[in-house]
Amino acid sequence: MAKCEQGYLCDVCGGDVEAITDSDLYLRFVIGLVDPETLHTTAERHIRCNPALAQFIVDDDFPVIAVEGPFDKRALDPAYVHEREVLVTRGWRRLREVSGQEIPIIEYPLPEIRARNEQRAL
Repeated sequence: MAKCEQGYLCDVCGGDVEAITDSDLYLRFVIGLVDPETLHTTAERHIRCNPALAQFIVDDDFPVIAVEGPFDKRALDPAYVHEREVLVTRGWRRLREVSGQEIPIIEYPLPEIRARNEQRAL
């Protein structure tokens, strides 16, 4: 099968990342952790396959992810955890908003991330 016919395969579990709402790559893009210029060359994975990030999604429609060890949010500074939960949860909700919409990829990120990207492009 040609690479372009394989879809997006998770570099952790090898499974198909079927929906943008399951995409760690697009979540990181939406919250500003992946530069638009490298989006097409960055490895994909399921959100759940990146528990260090997934643990910060706090939404009734997303399963609670627990991390053991030094990256466990319960062992981190509470102010940092709160800030991260707000950002990552907003990002995941944004993925749900753009899913199935006919909008350009450059409009996927959160407003403040789009503004930052536009400023850097000047």
